Amino acid sequence: MAVGTELHRTDRISWLRAAVLGANDGLISTSSLVVGVAAAEPSRAAVLLAAVAGLAAGALSMAAGEYVSVSSQADTEDADLTRERAELAQTPEAERAELARIYTARGVSPELALQVADQLTAHDALGAHARDELGIHELTRARPIQAALASAASFAVGAAPPVILAALLPNGILTPGIVAVTLVLLIVLGGVAAHVGGAPLTRGAARVAFWGAVAMGCTALVGRLFGAVV
Repeated sequence: MAVGTELHRTDRISWLRAAVLGANDGLISTSSLVVGVAAAEPSRAAVLLAAVAGLAAGALSMAAGEYVSVSSQADTEDADLTRERAELAQTPEAERAELARIYTARGVSPELALQVADQLTAHDALGAHARDELGIHELTRARPIQAALASAASFAVGAAPPVILAALLPNGILTPGIVAVTLVLLIVLGGVAAHVGGAPLTRGAARVAFWGAVAMGCTALVGRLFGAVV
């Protein structure tokens, strides 16, 4: 790391959100699916099939959804940058004055604001307007492929424990075993995410574990009700 270079938590925002969401969703949804199917008392083969299918379908769904969502954001950013590029070419003085007004509104004197606008325009006019007028920063630019891959991989990692447990645990302890392991992993995942993002560990871990328990409880109830009907 170069001398004077600072590391900020915003450097991680492009991948952290997708990774945490994917792992959390993979763990909760797959565990809930296994618990719900197991509550209907089917065969081990049915439970394992549901777990593997949930992992595959969930990973692909997360990747597709994240790619489409982030692509829409990227398209909007590109459209704004294209418009800004055209305005810089057609009305450079108006864009210079607009940039200066932004700095004046932030507390810079009008004279200095014009000097800053001139220097930044000479260095990188589009970059200055993208950052200060449009709020588009390189660290937070939309990256669809990166987001899709991170979501798919993290979902698969999160879904792996319940799949493995569905294959190894005896039927008698399958549901309590998966619930217990899932809650522990959710606490760990919530704590790690909170630490990386700079949030309180206890709050991050508690909220993830709470909603995971709610999801598993609801799907277990559904499985039990449908199992009793069948």
